[in-house]
Amino acid sequence: MNVANQDINQLIEGCKKGDAKAQFAIYKLYYKAMYNTAFRILNDSFEAEDVMQESFLSAFTKLDSFSEQVTFGAWLKKIVINNSITALRRNHKFETVPLEKVAISAVEEDVADYPEVNVSGILNKLSTLKSNYKVALTLNLIEGYDCEEIAQIMDISYENTRTTISRAKNKLRQLLSESYAR
Repeated sequence: MNVANQDINQLIEGCKKGDAKAQFAIYKLYYKAMYNTAFRILNDSFEAEDVMQESFLSAFTKLDSFSEQVTFGAWLKKIVINNSITALRRNHKFETVPLEKVAISAVEEDVADYPEVNVSGILNKLSTLKSNYKVALTLNLIEGYDCEEIAQIMDISYENTRTTISRAKNKLRQLLSESYAR
């Protein structure tokens, strides 16, 4: 165990005892990353701030359920993602597609050569996708979750997850092509 993990573990123990300084230290360590995660899903700074705050409160009250099988940051991020998806559903911005309506198609991925494409341009186009596409792609490409994990998080089938990601990539590719083909 390295020093950073040891420090975090000490802070977590302090949080379990209700130490406000330890809670604030944990908050300072993770708030930017958790806000960014919520914002990428919600695309609303005020809502992302609320979700982040709720997630920290939830994490601090549920610290006894934290097992050290995963890092604290990964555990907290999962809480933020779940709360973000709940917020999308609460606001009716999250659409799921029944599996019966989903036709799975194998799509060959073409690699387009657009040297002028930059990260902010891609993230801008990503934010314009419909919410379930945006969430699936964010979890897959930015947060690094695989299809099984995304299926669990989004509460949809594995097949629907794969299809949603494929369609989202195609839509993003189309938006980028339209934008950069000019």
